[in-house]
Amino acid sequence: MADARAKRMHLGVFFNHTGHHIASWRHPQADADANIDIDHYVRLARTAEAAGLDFLFFADSAATAERTPESLKRSAQYTAYFEPTTLLGALAMVTNRIGLVATATTSYNEPYNVARRFASLDHISKGRAGWNVVTSGNPAEAQNFGREEHYEHDARYDRAREFVSVVHGLWDSWDDDAFPRDKASGVYLEPGRMHHLDHHGEHFKVRGPLNVPRCPQGYPVIFQAGTSESGRELAAETAEGVFTSNLTPQSQKDHYGDVKARMARYGRTPDQMKILPGLTAVVAATRDEARAKWDHLQSLIHPKVGMDYLSMLLATNLTALGLKPDDPFPQLELHAKVQSQGMFRNIMETAAREKLTVRQMWERLAGSRGKATMIGSVKDVADEMEHWFSLGACDGFILQPSYLPGELDDVCHSLVPELQRRGLVRTGYEGTTLRDHMGLRRPASRYARNSDG
Repeated sequence: MADARAKRMHLGVFFNHTGHHIASWRHPQADADANIDIDHYVRLARTAEAAGLDFLFFADSAATAERTPESLKRSAQYTAYFEPTTLLGALAMVTNRIGLVATATTSYNEPYNVARRFASLDHISKGRAGWNVVTSGNPAEAQNFGREEHYEHDARYDRAREFVSVVHGLWDSWDDDAFPRDKASGVYLEPGRMHHLDHHGEHFKVRGPLNVPRCPQGYPVIFQAGTSESGRELAAETAEGVFTSNLTPQSQKDHYGDVKARMARYGRTPDQMKILPGLTAVVAATRDEARAKWDHLQSLIHPKVGMDYLSMLLATNLTALGLKPDDPFPQLELHAKVQSQGMFRNIMETAAREKLTVRQMWERLAGSRGKATMIGSVKDVADEMEHWFSLGACDGFILQPSYLPGELDDVCHSLVPELQRRGLVRTGYEGTTLRDHMGLRRPASRYARNSDG
């Protein structure tokens, strides 16, 4: 069974309101009011669970994305939407097996609040919670939390490393058997099985204990998406699921080998982490039909939205540089305001290699927010996914539907069954927790380890 599991892909799905394509809300089959429609998310969650996907994934930002007025009025993404742990608490009640992963920033939260929210979600969902650790990609968040400027890149990761350590410590506040709740003896809890963290660090001072019992999973599953040097190191130390943005199988394989090789210095083995590139999969019965679907979405992009989208990814005002849509894409230097260094490098390398124009670049990235896109028949896309997987470039994928709900239906009703027929994806849930789905062990408490010697 262990060998069979190792040969299977893990599949999650990343929901972005109306979809990941920057013009998704304009698609005739998209739910334009998805950002505030709980029924929309209930339908999506149930569709994904019926297909047997490992987890749902939600990003987050503690600020509205800063855009030009002309672009803002035409954009549905990252403006106003549900807080994700609240949303996942609701979705936990209408699903039974699928994992529930939400983003929470280490830059503008406190460890105690995050530990409590995700421990609560893990109990509510009976062991299906995951926390995506980010250091914040939107500099505007700083001004919502009493700071004039965002933390410098390496400082964000130093804070994040200590933050995750504190959260882990708080999740160990109670032994698994700390609450006998024995009515006959009148003993509800055993005080000797409660632990104060008493953390005193560079960034945080936290006494504990957490006022939530130990999680069903021990810890919710930790996800991380940083691709910079600091991000890769944090992933090697703490992450169990890694979300990547490489655009070619070879660059993804290089990333995969690099991050997994770093784990040994933290006493971890490669099987304790699953690396999953983001993927927009546009499928239809034929290649021509799939291309027509994609071309229709591309035709809905307003040039000001496309230009502003690239400017946001690159932290560089391309319009101010005098660039027009059909100009050659410029080679830019990495600078301090870039929030995703890995994505920046991927964009620069792709533009240079393929000699793209500005318009071609925003069209390349429009549907997947800087991640890979595969377009074709169900067989075409399954072949390409299998190639990445068999190459040793990934442990699976995080699917990013370009518009919702339509593309999720296509993927779950045609692409996933094809992958199942090939034996690449399991045909049903084999456990009840997110750790079960991802083949991850339940971590013992640090106090249990210490008592065992």
